[in-house]
Amino acid sequence: MFEHLRRPWKRIIAPIARGLVRLGVSANGVTISGAVGTTLVAIATGFTGWLLPGAIVLAILVAFDSLDGSVAALTGGGTQFGGFLDSTLDRIADWAVLTGVIIYLRRHELAWVADGSHQSPDIWAQVGMAAALFAIMTSFVTSYARARAEAEGFEAKNGIATRSDRLVIILVGMALTGAGLPLAVLSCFLVLLALLGIVTVWQRISHVAKDMSRNPQPANPNHE
Repeated sequence: MFEHLRRPWKRIIAPIARGLVRLGVSANGVTISGAVGTTLVAIATGFTGWLLPGAIVLAILVAFDSLDGSVAALTGGGTQFGGFLDSTLDRIADWAVLTGVIIYLRRHELAWVADGSHQSPDIWAQVGMAAALFAIMTSFVTSYARARAEAEGFEAKNGIATRSDRLVIILVGMALTGAGLPLAVLSCFLVLLALLGIVTVWQRISHVAKDMSRNPQPANPNHE
């Protein structure tokens, strides 16, 4: 849904990329810094419970996720290893964001139980944690489906929820709950994320299945 914004955004961040190049910062350095920053902020947000500030900082980090590509383009173009590193660290960052949310929900649930005034567990916290765990799975499978399809000579970039879409859903849910709305809002966003993840995985599998039926190729035994 948000992929069409990538090109105009790259024009906006171009001056920043040129500044980094002048400072001698490499594209891989930008990639690693972004992934480490996202991971630390996400986990810290989960433990502190500062959802709104955490969502804002994460949104900034996510917005500049394409900065490494701009730096690479200004320094002779990207390398195969750079693309591999970026995709690999993106998976760690995705895990960290959802793990931070799960930590927050778990701490909220523990505080709810310790309060002693509630006769039942916090259902919304449990729903949110279950949805977040499921969303981690669909996020990884979405990426793996694309990688495996490309290894077999096909493409699987389609789907209703790309990585940028998934991150927007998570961060908006975090920000709204952090701004004072009920925990149910965050949990509903996580349920939406899980459902869209299912649809995206199905869309990619269906797309590849159709392509393979039209253009069958021998299986590659070296790909696991």
